[in-house]
Amino acid sequence: MNTGRVVSDVKGRILAGALALFGALAAAQVQAAGVSTADVEGWLKRYGDAWVGVDADAAAALFTENAIYHENPHEAAFEGRQAIRDYWARVTADQRDITFSSKVITTFGNSAVAHWAARFRSASSGAVIHLDGVFLLEFAEGGLCSALREWWIVKVDAPQP
Repeated sequence: MNTGRVVSDVKGRILAGALALFGALAAAQVQAAGVSTADVEGWLKRYGDAWVGVDADAAAALFTENAIYHENPHEAAFEGRQAIRDYWARVTADQRDITFSSKVITTFGNSAVAHWAARFRSASSGAVIHLDGVFLLEFAEGGLCSALREWWIVKVDAPQP
């Protein structure tokens, strides 16, 4: 009997078993710590409700105290719940007849990607604004968003006489 080969085979099996166990534990940890599609759908529903309701306080409550909200990739992010609240109060002040829809594209770990669309009328100009965008969201324990990055395109319909 070749004891060197037996020892090598046993070491290989132990290593393979340990790697399989480590992989299973890591997958279970990601699953336990990760955000589900249902979690993100619920968060997006509350986000949409806050937008439709022009409720900056409800919108801000969806974020952690130190969250970042990156509305435009070419500008600095809003940092912190109060800054997010102030941003929301400012940008929604002129919006009327708001609609919002969203769909989760994927979740991974504590992150998610979602497609969203919104439509509203500008009270000051009468123009109808259509937004079509994507969110990259990161969530903290407890379901609050710790980072939001968005990219969107806009279509403006001139006001009707």
